[in-house]
Amino acid sequence: MIHHWTLQQLRLFEAVARLKSYTRAAEELNLSQPAVYIQVKRLEESMGIPLIEQAGKKLLITRAGDLVYEAVVEVLSRLSSLHMSLNDMKGKVAGPLKLAVVTSAKFFMPHILGRFLRIYPDVHPQLIVTNRLRISERLADNLDDFVILGQQIPESLDLTMYPFMDNPLVLAAHPDHPLRNRKKIKISELAEERLLVREPGSGTRGATEELFAEAGIALTPYMELGSGEAIKQAIMAGIGISVVPLASLSLELRYEQIVLLNVENFPLHRTWHAAHLKGKQLGLTAKVFLDFLIEEGKLNQSKSDESQS
Repeated sequence: MIHHWTLQQLRLFEAVARLKSYTRAAEELNLSQPAVYIQVKRLEESMGIPLIEQAGKKLLITRAGDLVYEAVVEVLSRLSSLHMSLNDMKGKVAGPLKLAVVTSAKFFMPHILGRFLRIYPDVHPQLIVTNRLRISERLADNLDDFVILGQQIPESLDLTMYPFMDNPLVLAAHPDHPLRNRKKIKISELAEERLLVREPGSGTRGATEELFAEAGIALTPYMELGSGEAIKQAIMAGIGISVVPLASLSLELRYEQIVLLNVENFPLHRTWHAAHLKGKQLGLTAKVFLDFLIEEGKLNQSKSDESQS
């Protein structure tokens, strides 16, 4: 019966059906995997028909599941729009704020978000951290108020872009690396080094590939790792060197666990962007946060310019 369905169950089913994974849905929603599984099963029981089937390690959405998914996406979208409209009518910066950011943005976005929440404590943010490939999928499906991504913009999507902050990429190494005290190291010399790279779909991986292609050098990764944190740990273990966002290294540089190599054309200057589908109308809360984000970017750039002068 419809009155037995809960909004939470519908939200959980939407995430599982979209991600084709209970585990990934649980990670996205900050819940345990068993909790997500139980609630989706209760939804199936109340509907009296299977929505998801297990085929080996894969989850398959049934025909009924497809119908429910389409309806749930529409319902959740309408409810979100309603909430935004009511807050806009009240002129109040409050309620949900849904953001998705690429992995390397997690080093600064929580700090910016924290400062925003001190001004607007009635806002309830949801911050999804994922890679560039998933960000593109979320953009296409219009799942967030807006997303934060780097230089590599999905060409297949018609987007409105808001550049807001510099994103320098640096060449990081262990403090005992033989090239530590060298000046103006040539990019061609990096071909002889053990290069650590992120997984395909990562913006930092794309920047590294672009750098090597422009220099006419074949990129031969020594090791591929699935997160920026894993990359840093591998650098500190002396396994290899890597191109990483400077913003991710504040503690490691302060305590000299990692050093920056003086390589020609570094740092690579990239820019952080906020983005959403062209024509999308942002609610009041999202608009105010976007303006706040742009101002924070200007402030950060001013501090950077002062430190270099």
